[in-house]
Amino acid sequence: MINWDNARFFLAVARTGTLRGAAAQLDVDQATVGRRIAALEETLSATLFLRTPALFVLTPAGEALLGAAETMELAALSIERRIAGLDDQLAGTIRVATTDSLGKRFVVPAIAKVRRAHPGIEIVCVTSAQIANLTRREADVAIRTLRPDAPDLIARKLAQLEMGIYASHEYIAARGEPREGEAFDGHDLVMYQQSVSPSMRAALCGEPTSRGRLVFQTQSTAMLFEAVLAGFGIAELPCFRADYEPELMRVMPHRTEPFDVWLVAHADLYKTARMQVLIAAVAEEFAQAR
Repeated sequence: MINWDNARFFLAVARTGTLRGAAAQLDVDQATVGRRIAALEETLSATLFLRTPALFVLTPAGEALLGAAETMELAALSIERRIAGLDDQLAGTIRVATTDSLGKRFVVPAIAKVRRAHPGIEIVCVTSAQIANLTRREADVAIRTLRPDAPDLIARKLAQLEMGIYASHEYIAARGEPREGEAFDGHDLVMYQQSVSPSMRAALCGEPTSRGRLVFQTQSTAMLFEAVLAGFGIAELPCFRADYEPELMRVMPHRTEPFDVWLVAHADLYKTARMQVLIAAVAEEFAQAR
């Protein structure tokens, strides 16, 4: 019989391609990963990986095992969520996934309120441009700008916010303000990398970027702000933060881009006491911003 604990080591190596990557994902040492893979191969009397100098590559036997191991993983995670969902205590850990910008303005103040009222609740906050997989418990709750369509997730709309176009006072003094309809002619632009926001390449808040010069790219909203504050160029930024930066000014104020913010949680965890306390605090922070 396949041991689930060994199967999760197999999945980690299959997904990362290396013992080192799997060890980092599982928070163990490489030797432990190697032993678990060897034990699983011995149990199955099959070689699951082709060892190359750079990567561990699945053999046909490994490929055959992959789907079954993923099914085991989903079953184990479902058990964890259902047990956690029975918890009515205002204690324990909540993993929160959000962006650095939403985190700074809304989520951290909400967490502060929760911690003051319920010190037994511990928070792990994961900030990333990537969407956390709640089904695999990469997070328990997410505050993000995309509404999920998975049937096992509950989504609650928190607010509709807006983006605007901003530059530093220093930049405007040196280069002048861009004018609507000129597609940023003669101006420098600061943007997310295309993999993060493909639509931004064509326009900022509806103003075409075809005549502008892209001078800086990043995956991070925090770095986007820093680049604009440093006078690198013009960027599309969330108004809830940019309006409170004294070194920034909004240009083309009629150009705006609304976006929705959603709180997303797995149905198995949504009604736990600690989750409800955090959800209420986060919703209150967004309500105050309207």
